[in-house]
Amino acid sequence: MVNHSSPVDFLLLGFSEHPGLERILFVVILISYLLTLVGNTLIILLSVLDPRLHSPMYFFLSNLSFLDLSFTTSCVPQMLVHLWGPRKTISFLGCSVQLFIFLFLGTTECVLLTVMAFDRYAAVCQPLHYATIIHPRLCWQLAAVAWVVGLVESVVQTPPTLRLPFCRHQQVDDFVCEVPALIRLSCGDTTYNEIQMAVASVFILVVPLSLILVSYSAIARAVLRINSAVAWRKALGTCSSHLIVVTLFYSSVIAVYLQPKNPYAQKRGKFFGLFYAVGTPLLNPLIYTLRNKEVKRALRRLLGKDRDSGESRGTAA
Repeated sequence: MVNHSSPVDFLLLGFSEHPGLERILFVVILISYLLTLVGNTLIILLSVLDPRLHSPMYFFLSNLSFLDLSFTTSCVPQMLVHLWGPRKTISFLGCSVQLFIFLFLGTTECVLLTVMAFDRYAAVCQPLHYATIIHPRLCWQLAAVAWVVGLVESVVQTPPTLRLPFCRHQQVDDFVCEVPALIRLSCGDTTYNEIQMAVASVFILVVPLSLILVSYSAIARAVLRINSAVAWRKALGTCSSHLIVVTLFYSSVIAVYLQPKNPYAQKRGKFFGLFYAVGTPLLNPLIYTLRNKEVKRALRRLLGKDRDSGESRGTAA
């Protein structure tokens, strides 16, 4: 029951065993996707149009927003079609493109979050030298490294996954084409692919997460030496949003890619994968907007409702 040639299409099972749940998920995912488009587009516009947000932090944040927009758009429209109607198939080419994009953007986000942690470390631990350390050229270089690493990882891992001998039923027990789901679909020897995924997980998940933890350990030590309550609040405001985003992203990714081999874990992994694909791109702009006074002020300025500037003009008069 092994198909050694490229299959014509795959059947994405998703949550097809629960038709009632599919309709609920359709509404939830559609609303989430629309909010994701609005939220991330707004952050990109604010970072570009407002001169006060022309800083390294918002440069990296706009990269993250663009990445989230691309990531969620690569899978959510197809997911909505599958949830709404009986058609659950995706072509082999479509699955290949989706797999490539998922690996590319997922890896890029891992590296980009690490870069953002380094930026926060420099802001808190080296405030007097921050502008010298995180200069515009370095920002572009670090962002380029994140995107290039993501591209290389996808180029390396996508072809071996697509060359697997897939079972003839071609039923992918997931709602998107991801490496773990395609490995489970194979009826041949997957030892090489599993080793490759394990090695990639170390370099793309464990190493960046370790670097983030090292950065925040240094930040915590620096904050503990501060006696000023104002400085404490400023340091917390500088890092809290990024720390929440890192926690949400890595917890969902680890649940998807490092899950044990049993049916319960695979079923639970589907929900984590759904949160990874839909939830984190939605929550990232909300976290940075709701917890960031500078972004809220920039939004008021964009809408022409900047109370601060109005008050300063009244005082000057």
